[in-house]
Amino acid sequence: MKRMIRAAREALRVATGQKLAGRGITTFEDDVFIVSYPRSGNTWTRFLIGNLVYTDTPITFANVEERVPEIYLFPDRVLRQLPRPRILKSHECFDPRYKKIIYIVRDPRDVAVSYYHYAIKREWIEDTCSIADFVPRFISGEFDIRAKWAAAWDDHVMSWISMRQGRPGFLLLRYEEMVRAPVNALAAIAELLDLDAPPERFARAVQLSSADHMRSLERKEGTQWHLTRKTRQDKPFVRSAKAGDWHTALPKNCVDRIESEWGQVMQSVGYELSTAANSERKIEETPV
Repeated sequence: MKRMIRAAREALRVATGQKLAGRGITTFEDDVFIVSYPRSGNTWTRFLIGNLVYTDTPITFANVEERVPEIYLFPDRVLRQLPRPRILKSHECFDPRYKKIIYIVRDPRDVAVSYYHYAIKREWIEDTCSIADFVPRFISGEFDIRAKWAAAWDDHVMSWISMRQGRPGFLLLRYEEMVRAPVNALAAIAELLDLDAPPERFARAVQLSSADHMRSLERKEGTQWHLTRKTRQDKPFVRSAKAGDWHTALPKNCVDRIESEWGQVMQSVGYELSTAANSERKIEETPV
């Protein structure tokens, strides 16, 4: 009976145009998708791009969904009405309908740390859940399934890289390199967008998208933004915003488990393995 009720409600949302777009979004040839596995810098990238493209008003958590919306927050009928070309956030695995893609990859050891704190913020797990207990659940994709994009880190990364790397319209960015040189990352993004902007616009976008500035905005707007308003306000969405947290935040057995599961894919996108056993494995690397 419960299943029938859920199915009826779903059919009603579809019929009335209230079903959120998600993977069922209507795509256009000139769409640009910012794609990443969760907790890999997608929101920061939206701020960077929004602050580069739009010069009238800085991007905030109050207006980011108007300027660079997430496909999971709006019905398809709403997104179809946006001015084109649209710049959209997605966490989807490979979708052949996406023609222009900015794909962000982040060290999964850091992703695990960030996802752990996010899961606490969303109250998907209790504070008492240790990160050691969280990591096997993270690797299995439990929280991805809950969020309905259903893909573990390695599957997500390889779905895009194996199908799109080296082809026109696909830009691969490593989060760590973006942190080190955000202007360089923005320059590559601007080229994909066919956007000619003076140097001062790049500097402005980076400044308005800094971690400190975003934290300040979150403190003011965290109760308004879709992704944080119904979450724990004592836990920040914007945390350290840096690379390498895993060195001190992840127990060795967690590092070993992640590298054992995903080591080959990690190396294929440029991440060195720390464990001696994994480092000595002969792995055929895919050039990046």
